[in-house]
Amino acid sequence: MEQQLDFLKQLAHGLAVQFGSSCEVVIHDLTREDLDKSIVYIENGQVSNRQTGDGPSGIVLETLSADPSRIKDRLSYLTRTEDGRILKSSTLYIRDENGRIAYIFSLNYDITSLLAVESALRPLIQTGQESETSDESGRKDPQTITHNVTELLDQLIEQAIAAVGKPVALMNKDDKVAVVQYLNNAGAFLITKSGDKVSSLLGISKFTLYSYMDKG
Repeated sequence: MEQQLDFLKQLAHGLAVQFGSSCEVVIHDLTREDLDKSIVYIENGQVSNRQTGDGPSGIVLETLSADPSRIKDRLSYLTRTEDGRILKSSTLYIRDENGRIAYIFSLNYDITSLLAVESALRPLIQTGQESETSDESGRKDPQTITHNVTELLDQLIEQAIAAVGKPVALMNKDDKVAVVQYLNNAGAFLITKSGDKVSSLLGISKFTLYSYMDKG
């Protein structure tokens, strides 16, 4: 495993040098006991303002909570930094000799300036028919990259509430079950003490929380 990690670090450095300072390369180590500090190597961390020792992303939690045999690499999707820059990202899952996912190798390329150029050029090359049928971007909202598990849990909770479509104060039992199921599927309960926070937010007991999780 150590040789595999050394190779990934070598590859990360080579890619970062090849594509320049706009290309962030991150390695998450899923073999560590303390996954709150899953980032073990990063190049050009200024892209997302992260560093070695920072916590997992949403992708990491999804990986830990999913069936390893069904996980496939995610290539060329959009993410967003906390300060609003748009990244073109790819996530590669590196497995050990037993088929378990040991490392996550991520590429995040800052395309914010390129999108600005695209936006400036679009009116010059767009036809009338296209302007009538196309929306402004046609892109799916990118996921925000977080620095630590506290920020990540808050983000997942916001997404779960948004998916239900009503404030917690107006939620019935089915709504709260939907929130818990969303968080469970996203791997949120792998975060230490996340159950306490969600239970308090929804006004339910830990026992009720676990029963809602089992309904999935």
